[in-house]
Amino acid sequence: MGKCKKIGILTSGGDAPGMNACVRAVVRYGISKGCEVFAVYEGYQGLVDNGIKKMEWKDVRGFLSIGGTNIGTARCMAFKKREGRLQGAYHLIKSGVDALIVCGGDGSLTGADLFRSEWNSLNEELLKTGKITQEESDAYKHLNIVGLVGSIDNDMSSTDITIGAVTSLHRICEAVDSISTTALSHSRAFVVEVMGRHCGWLALAAGIATGADFVFLPERPPNENWGDALCAVAHRHRQLGKRKTVVIVAEGAIDSNLKPIRPDDIKNILSERLGLDTRVTTLGHTQRGGSPAAFDRILATIQSVEAVDAVLNSTPETPSPLIGMNNNKVTTGPLMKAVELTHEVADSIAKKDFARAMELRDPQFADEYEAYTASTIMDDSTMSIPQYRRLNVGIIHVGAPAGGMNAATRTAVRYCLNRGHKPFGIYNGFPGLARGNIEELTWIGVDGWTHRGGSELGTNRAVPGENTDMGTIAYQIQQHNIQALMIVGGFEAFSSVINLEAARKQYPALHIPIALIPATVSNNVPGTDFSLGSDTALNAIVESCDAIVQSARSSRRRVFIVEVQGGRSGYLAVEAGLASGASTIYIPEEGVNLARLQSDSRHLMAMYMDDAADKSEGRIILRNETVSKTYTTDVISDILKDEGHALFDSRTAVLGHIQQGVNPSPMDRIRATRLAKCSIDFFEKHTSYALDQAYRSKSPAPIELTNATESAVVVGLSGNCVTYRPVTELIAVTDMKNRKPLDAWWMVHRPLVDLLSGRGLFTPEAQATLSRDI
Repeated sequence: MGKCKKIGILTSGGDAPGMNACVRAVVRYGISKGCEVFAVYEGYQGLVDNGIKKMEWKDVRGFLSIGGTNIGTARCMAFKKREGRLQGAYHLIKSGVDALIVCGGDGSLTGADLFRSEWNSLNEELLKTGKITQEESDAYKHLNIVGLVGSIDNDMSSTDITIGAVTSLHRICEAVDSISTTALSHSRAFVVEVMGRHCGWLALAAGIATGADFVFLPERPPNENWGDALCAVAHRHRQLGKRKTVVIVAEGAIDSNLKPIRPDDIKNILSERLGLDTRVTTLGHTQRGGSPAAFDRILATIQSVEAVDAVLNSTPETPSPLIGMNNNKVTTGPLMKAVELTHEVADSIAKKDFARAMELRDPQFADEYEAYTASTIMDDSTMSIPQYRRLNVGIIHVGAPAGGMNAATRTAVRYCLNRGHKPFGIYNGFPGLARGNIEELTWIGVDGWTHRGGSELGTNRAVPGENTDMGTIAYQIQQHNIQALMIVGGFEAFSSVINLEAARKQYPALHIPIALIPATVSNNVPGTDFSLGSDTALNAIVESCDAIVQSARSSRRRVFIVEVQGGRSGYLAVEAGLASGASTIYIPEEGVNLARLQSDSRHLMAMYMDDAADKSEGRIILRNETVSKTYTTDVISDILKDEGHALFDSRTAVLGHIQQGVNPSPMDRIRATRLAKCSIDFFEKHTSYALDQAYRSKSPAPIELTNATESAVVVGLSGNCVTYRPVTELIAVTDMKNRKPLDAWWMVHRPLVDLLSGRGLFTPEAQATLSRDI
């Protein structure tokens, strides 16, 4: 049998929310794989000063909800010199550590790879000077390095997103949303500076998510007359009735001549040229702080698991890998290649090769920039299409409310107006449409909708052809000359599109392009990885679970059974379970029975028996609302309490509509903006042929604008791409009875919930023994 693998985990560079989730996952997954895991405290300084401590399972309790890094990070000038690295190598060898997982930015990861490249010579020097024995030298000939990117700027190439970036975006949006209310009250302008020396992701994402009037980014600098463009946009928005002006500027913003654009420069222009009462707010390090968002907890956890596996699979010949995220999948690639590409962005900007800088960002960046510009900057001419191609676009919400519905509507309305289309809001879903409750929407009428939760248009679960007469729907569409229909909603909306497409044979008025933007907390619409509202719901659940865990911990030996939504899909339970550190979860895909409950009660008893008497933990279990009619939340709580033999108490918490009722998360706002813009583009594509034909023949626009089955689609997200999947094609991959896709990409995360909570830490035999000893 080979020797036990000893892995070090180190956090370095600027702290990022989610780093603690990395440490927790590396420690617990490493232990589950038979490894010993050591934390290196204070970053590279800990290597130099021998701040290396062996970690036990319990040492990382509570880490998920804590921002920053509990094992510390520090600038270390000593490690930049060979003497410092020699000292670091000595301490690692003496500790028996021959693998390092480093979570940090490009500078930290470059330092790690340099350390590895020098390892042989460092080892030889330590042997020659007698600091290590020949046996130690032979045992630690090689050092494996694996990189994780912890950076709030999202500035690393070769990965779509970095650990900490989404939480930082949350902090920015919370601040800007708050600033917006005072700006509105006083009719002020605010210039908000956010981090991002060489990367404008935070500024762009915040601009989209808060509905900012203007953004300044390093990758897309304006020309030297940017003040004119800024004033034109701000003045136009004010003319349309907007009472506030918000400008977001990245700290590394420049113009096309590489001259820095400072917040005070923007303030002076707005004050002097437009007479606006303008204030500057620099958010600074508040952007790094706070509890990690659900997204970052999950991202850090699944990437750290992959990092441990990469350590175990590495050979001396394997280049140091970087764990990234591409197309919604964890990926492994050469670390130094990613670092080189990251540096190339800054080099391209310095050379004024801004097109190359944009190419080096992930494809989503360019798409989102285009969506922001198209929906935010009111342009009277350059974005308009010919008169004969302009459409009357209907927008309708269907199903339960979900975060992002209003953001999608706002983007669709403003992009429609910029293109020359007429947007019409349909109130109260299909019953409202049947009654002709339709109203033309205006640019200023949807102002401020980006950050509003729920549905401003009103939503309804009725499905045409089932709860609402299809003939009446077709009549109203023809009567109001609706030429394209954007539906925002969940599985009822999906069923509606299926029925509308099928009814085209009977009703010519339904021969129009129909786009469904999935919006449901359950994330159960086929044709997309994520539905609008699902990220908002996850954050609501995780925040609630953090509070519940705090209560449970204060009461010591207490388990909470937390009921979450999700319909027949376990998505929310699985992802929230991973993000909140749940002891286990109950989902429809697996079901629940008495044997499972007995096993879980034994596991809980084993964990509580292992706790220190006066330091026992509170724990939570997540239960999907539809997992069982017999084993309700209360029944499960009572069973576990009874089976626990007074070792622990049990309580219940039903989160209910809290999961739907909060303001949409930044991720949901951004996804909504992108998908809405793409939906309008889709309408133009599928009506252009019929409208061109009518124009050439000097005929009025036909009622039937399209006959193609691929003109009734789900506009969804697949990885970092937007896809347009016909509903006729999606039926085959959908469980219509249980209202969810047949394929659930997130189920690969399911085993991690139990594993990282301690399942497997105790063998069934040990659990049985502990149970008998009660």
